[in-house]
Amino acid sequence: MTHETHGVHHTGGGADHHAHDAAHESAPSRRWFVLTLVCVAQFMLILDVTVVNVALPSIGADLGLGRESLTWVVTAYALTFGGLMILGGRIADTLGRRTGFLLGLAVFTAASLAAGFAPNGAVLLAGRVAQGAAAALLSPSALALVTVTFHGRERNRALGVWAAIGGAGAAAGVLVGGLATAGPGWEWIFFANVPIGLIVSVLAVSVIPAEVRVASGARPDLPGALAATGGTVALILGVTRAGEAGWGSPRTLVPLAGAAVGYTLFVLVERATRHPLVPLALLTRRPVVSGAFVMTVASALMIPLFFLGSLYMQHTLGFGPLRTGAAFLPVAVAVTLGAHVGGLLVGRLGARPVGALGLTVAAAGALWLSRLPAHGGDTLDIVPGLALAAAGVGPAFVAATTTAMAQVRHHEAGITSGVVNTFHELGGALGVALASAIAAPSLVAGADAGVVDGYTDAFRACAGTAFVAALVVVVLVPAGRPPVSDGPRHVH
Repeated sequence: MTHETHGVHHTGGGADHHAHDAAHESAPSRRWFVLTLVCVAQFMLILDVTVVNVALPSIGADLGLGRESLTWVVTAYALTFGGLMILGGRIADTLGRRTGFLLGLAVFTAASLAAGFAPNGAVLLAGRVAQGAAAALLSPSALALVTVTFHGRERNRALGVWAAIGGAGAAAGVLVGGLATAGPGWEWIFFANVPIGLIVSVLAVSVIPAEVRVASGARPDLPGALAATGGTVALILGVTRAGEAGWGSPRTLVPLAGAAVGYTLFVLVERATRHPLVPLALLTRRPVVSGAFVMTVASALMIPLFFLGSLYMQHTLGFGPLRTGAAFLPVAVAVTLGAHVGGLLVGRLGARPVGALGLTVAAAGALWLSRLPAHGGDTLDIVPGLALAAAGVGPAFVAATTTAMAQVRHHEAGITSGVVNTFHELGGALGVALASAIAAPSLVAGADAGVVDGYTDAFRACAGTAFVAALVVVVLVPAGRPPVSDGPRHVH
């Protein structure tokens, strides 16, 4: 980001100044306790993206849901989570990051309780929608808290922890889903969120410092919010349907056209309003653009690899839910370690080499997976490749968040984190849609036919995408190390 941001006047900067000073002067132990709380909350959100996959057969049997309804149990959460993220980021900046965090956590906890007690599919889907809406407020608020609480090298380490939590949550979701389904029942994939949410809420009230908010007189940009949310929901819906219906199907093309209309309206509204939901200048900044690109690619690799890996274990290798979940434990460890190492290296080498190296490692892991045997395979045929790919995706997530959030001004921390997290969901949805389309022969054939050509073709596509993206990162991501003297730009 250029130095031109230093001279921008920010009304209401006094409030951010107080929040900045309070965070900067807080004791190190307090800062890391804040990080622990927000990471636990983020872990729940990401875990709920994948936790239902293994439990879907049991949910369908208990509630009498067909294949299409079960698909919506997964996509309803992703649609609302990704579609409302930008609005959630703006709300976090308006109400305050602490308030946004606590409000999102409260609604997410209540929605999880409702989903666990759901007597039918309609109530379960309503609970998943409410979970997604709450996550769209909670996640950008949490990342904004990390961004404004830590500074310099500590901030790189904190973002490394944050990235590790995101990747580990997706892998752990398969493990938790398998344990719950094979144990007390699928309801506990939702009930487990309740005590965690309550404990984090109570601790957060006393640990996260309150912000002094100064009224700015700006009215909420509701037309811009509706256009951005509608466009994002339509885009995620379109790429999700493409995996089943195909890219030329009206079921895919109609929502994609709706996304184009929504984003066009969004640009027109943002150019005309005095208080835009997202300042268009923000979307032209090289750090934000490059960070969003890396986030999109990393998500488009991680979620499909976990998705296809889980299906291969269950369909081709005949693993049950518990064994499938246990097989993902080393994968969760790998992505955690990879993100930790990435956080350390970003402060020394910069985001560009860390992102490029991470994506190259992910490409190597995907190439390993492209050699899967059709019959007689075991965990050693797939888990090392998944773990290697996860170890590479971890540093890529660190490079994405560090680049995008490196010098964002305090009053833009929420909306910028919302934009970056939106690309996380878009990348995952796009990656799963493309991987499902490529792997269709194997997914349709099932275990009896022993067809793995679809899986291996999809993994080769993931490897090629990761390698090309690594080359793009070398050109796109700004060179140099992130600043160590301060954090996001704070302007009087």
